[in-house]
Amino acid sequence: QVQLVESGGGLVQAGGSLRLSCVASSRNIVSINVMGWYRQAPGKQRELVAVISSGGSTNYADSVKGRFAISRDYPKNTVYLQMNSLKPEDTAVYFCNARTLNLVNYWGQGTQVTVSS
Repeated sequence: QVQLVESGGGLVQAGGSLRLSCVASSRNIVSINVMGWYRQAPGKQRELVAVISSGGSTNYADSVKGRFAISRDYPKNTVYLQMNSLKPEDTAVYFCNARTLNLVNYWGQGTQVTVSS
């Protein structure tokens, strides 16, 4: 089992910035491969925002390219999402995700990001 704890959400004006953090912990030795962020707005499906592999490869949704940056502190099992130039359409609950080498997915509880116009 992997526990994911997110922090850093909040309310920000359009054009502002926020940084999300997610710490992964486990009682057992677990090989986490990919970590990333997904988001879900009211009435919409959960969608990928950005992911980063154990090798450092990244993938971003087209809607956030050039504005968001994902990074990872491997010794601390922590993943970050720096969000700049935020737009009202970025408003959503943001979920941290960790996927192990045997393709088991774990999710955080979610953190609310609200961007006012």
